[in-house]
Amino acid sequence: MIKVTLKDGSVKKIENAMSVIDFAKSLSEGLARVATCAEIDSEVKDLRYMIEKDCSINILTFDSDLNGKKAYWHTTSHIMAQAVKRLFPNTKLTIGPSIDEGFYYDFDPENNFTEEDKAKIEEEMKKIIKEDLPIERFELPREEAIKLMEEKGEPYKVELINDLPEGETISFYKQGEFTDLCAGPHLLSTGKVKAIKILSSSSAYWRGDAKNKALQRVYGISFTKNADLEEYVTKLEEAKERDHRKIGKELGIFMTSDLTGKGLPLYLPNGYIIWEELENYIKGKEKKRGYKHVLTPPMGNVELYKTSGHWAHYKDGMFPKMEVEGEEFVLRPMNCPHHMMIYANEIHSYRDLPIRIAEIARDSRFEASGTLKGIERVRTFCQNDSHIFVTPEQIESEFKNVVDLILEVYQELNIKDYRFELSLRDPANTEKYYPDDEMWNHAEDTLRHVLNDIGIEYVEKKGEAAFYGPKLDVQVKPAVGNEYTLSTCQLDFCLPMRFDLGYIDKDGQKKTPVVLHRAVFGSIDRFMAFYLEETKGALPTWLSPVQVKVLPISTEKHGDYGQKLVEELRNEGVRAELDDRNEKIGYKIREAQVHKVPYMLVVGDKEIEANAVGVRSRGEGDLGAMDFEEFKKKIKEEIKR
Repeated sequence: MIKVTLKDGSVKKIENAMSVIDFAKSLSEGLARVATCAEIDSEVKDLRYMIEKDCSINILTFDSDLNGKKAYWHTTSHIMAQAVKRLFPNTKLTIGPSIDEGFYYDFDPENNFTEEDKAKIEEEMKKIIKEDLPIERFELPREEAIKLMEEKGEPYKVELINDLPEGETISFYKQGEFTDLCAGPHLLSTGKVKAIKILSSSSAYWRGDAKNKALQRVYGISFTKNADLEEYVTKLEEAKERDHRKIGKELGIFMTSDLTGKGLPLYLPNGYIIWEELENYIKGKEKKRGYKHVLTPPMGNVELYKTSGHWAHYKDGMFPKMEVEGEEFVLRPMNCPHHMMIYANEIHSYRDLPIRIAEIARDSRFEASGTLKGIERVRTFCQNDSHIFVTPEQIESEFKNVVDLILEVYQELNIKDYRFELSLRDPANTEKYYPDDEMWNHAEDTLRHVLNDIGIEYVEKKGEAAFYGPKLDVQVKPAVGNEYTLSTCQLDFCLPMRFDLGYIDKDGQKKTPVVLHRAVFGSIDRFMAFYLEETKGALPTWLSPVQVKVLPISTEKHGDYGQKLVEELRNEGVRAELDDRNEKIGYKIREAQVHKVPYMLVVGDKEIEANAVGVRSRGEGDLGAMDFEEFKKKIKEEIKR
């Protein structure tokens, strides 16, 4: 008798071994119809998996769990590969996994698929779904598996099989004439998939290595209902309109150039205005809280990073070292070692602490070309960074001060959809962390205590800590796409010891300070990308590159008055421009609206006579005539507020 514990804790007994799908049928025919895979003792298993011993089981569906969706999407990736092989038989297959939102398959085609080709592939996928082909799983010994893939002319699959460790199960899934090397899980037939769409394609190197051949990666999505697919496509269109790369090009914020280098954006005048305003904003907040700003070089001696431990733990994320006059240098990936050296520049008393060092610091990290995205994911960026040196007794108050600053900034910038994660060491995998159990336990307990005392809700994430200590991450949910970390605060007992930092305590003894690593914006680059997408480029007035556009009805008759208004506004610190082109006023208004200008001032004969302006607001439309002095007062107050 086999005891199977269900998700609700109840136990069902079965006399003989049976497959997951048959077990699901014994519970409910309806459940079996929508099942995609199952969790057996917390491991994701195929519907064909045989239940042969006591276990816990959770039957997954497309709607119940991400793993349930992934089995559905993984099956769809095989359907896409089968369609490709039918239409373009000389294409070589590589891998086709499910991801957090859909799936992709990397192909090595004779010629890259065009948009017309992708439409044909999608139609062929629909035919395969309509054929409702049974999907069968089978296993082969290594030599037979290699022979099968060689016969099918799939060299990438042969390479994958050769790289599998000895004793590893080598499994395949077959649907009709198509067979693919795969660990699964998969649905029972192609007909289980309902609504599909090919989304996009991009270049991807085999195994993510730029030294290997460039492949064509084709992305897709599938759903159980057409209505869900239509809703998803609508969201994608919304996402395209919010994409900071599109907005950045339209509003002249930044550009990229292959000649400059991938992942190295160039900020145009409008973009630098936004950058400068954000920098001034956050520096102003920091100065009020006692931060001292510094400037350090964007590179350092390799020995600096060996001392800090970053060389051992983070070398693969750095650019290659450079040798100059017998010294080895590297572009810095983070600023902590430089700030440690600034602290070490003089002797400190306990009365000096806390010492809050801050910098808008230029860093460089080697990101794979396939992960680069506008100014959100780049190879050089500016961190809104700070390192706070404290005594152990000051940890709680300073950590609370950092959280207060984050919450204050989020409130003022109207960032509402976020949550807190406490990232901890994984006690089962301590090799990648600084080896000091007592330090880790104390640091983690301290952060828990502070968060509980403040009353902030948070979730704990084991294995996500930095190598030198636990951290608090603020995960934001952007208007489009998946959530990511924006702000962070990390507690560090390790680096001060590695750099032999100290302060003279009240008892006259040298003690080691504790460091809080802190970034509110994360990097200004990523924050700009986030905020452009949140606002669709309609930035608040204080942040808009052009705050006022003056539009003369006739350049010849009203241009001088318009120029006078622009000069007066600029003297008051308002960013104003004159549109003195010989175009109709309706065209000028539409252009200003396209460029997301907060205010347009239309001027003609009546406005000149009354020293007034016709005010149009980006958000409220036509506000009518207004005394110019009154408008100046209004916009200055809005910018300040």
